[in-house]
Amino acid sequence: MRHPTHLLHQIDAASRWIFPCATLIFGLFVLGMPFGIPGQAALRPVYAMGCVYFWSLYRPASLPAPLAALCGLLLDLLGLSPFGVWAALLLLLQWATLLLRRKLAPARFLLVWAAFTVMAVVISSLAWAADCALTLTWLPTSPLMFEWLLSAGLYPTLTALLIRAHRAPAAVELA
Repeated sequence: MRHPTHLLHQIDAASRWIFPCATLIFGLFVLGMPFGIPGQAALRPVYAMGCVYFWSLYRPASLPAPLAALCGLLLDLLGLSPFGVWAALLLLLQWATLLLRRKLAPARFLLVWAAFTVMAVVISSLAWAADCALTLTWLPTSPLMFEWLLSAGLYPTLTALLIRAHRAPAAVELA
């Protein structure tokens, strides 16, 4: 029979491991609720991109590719794009972040922020291009530019919240 503290330690370690996924999925559900906030639909992909980027950069093992794809499918189900588009785009973002991780993880925040902004612009533009191609129409670019600005503007706040969570009781390395 296992000692109760061993079991509690295992439960604690598992909860710390799943925390990044839980924050991403919970946030997407909350942002999917009809609050009537202007531009609320643009918050969902910005939030998803910010979380995937942050967790892939600082705790990549806690956000495996299948879970990032699942979150992308959730975005698609919330009505943002045809099924599978955001899954592919979040996987692309995760892959790019993992490629740059060794340079970005120890870097100053301004560089991390700039890299996220560039990646968010590219991913948002690819989502817009996919929507244009799949609907066979040229969609307006103003929502795309709004999403770019929202990504750049909200990332510092999102990062501050995720850093607190990362260093708080959910930090695996402090267990």
